[in-house]
Amino acid sequence: MLKNEKERAKKIFSLLKKEYPVVKSALEFTNAFELLIATILSAQTTDVQINKITPKLFKKYKSPKDYVNVPNEELEEDIHSSGFFRAKARSIKNSCAVLMEKYNGKMPKTFEELNALPGVGRKTASVVVGNAYGIPAIAVDTHVKRLSNLLGFIKSDDPDKIEIKLKELLPEKDWVNGSHLIIAHGRKICIARRPKCRECVLGDLCPSFNP
Repeated sequence: MLKNEKERAKKIFSLLKKEYPVVKSALEFTNAFELLIATILSAQTTDVQINKITPKLFKKYKSPKDYVNVPNEELEEDIHSSGFFRAKARSIKNSCAVLMEKYNGKMPKTFEELNALPGVGRKTASVVVGNAYGIPAIAVDTHVKRLSNLLGFIKSDDPDKIEIKLKELLPEKDWVNGSHLIIAHGRKICIARRPKCRECVLGDLCPSFNP
């Protein structure tokens, strides 16, 4: 069964590659640390909104030490428009404290180390290692979760199970871009509550196709 699933997934991602020949993270960053902060901030909001916040934020805070030393209220005000700003400020400060204490203010280079940071889960760790370090990883965001179910790859809302399934279906070299391709399609065509099925190149392969 898995062989047939892999063949179907191969066809789907081949079509997506033709539809979106150039894909990358929508978050704007210049280094792994900036991407870590941006990804923490992106929870429960759009990348577009985060990209409005981070230019000013990254000019003010250039290192983990800067985030650790700033008063909570000041950081909360600086990231207020990201939503859930108190929880996000706490996650940023706690993560940066560990970076200072355990890594001398440097970013760790492995998924396991990043995933162990407070306030950083598998999705954030996958985003950082995949996009900043080029290490194969699949980040399961809301688009990836939704489309993985709609496309029939899996019937589950568990991000960990979805990540495992996609890693089974895709060759390792396609893991990072695989996430980006699904996200690009989710934003442009397979939009939640108003999918453009008539414009979808995956119609013949999608069990949720509804023209």
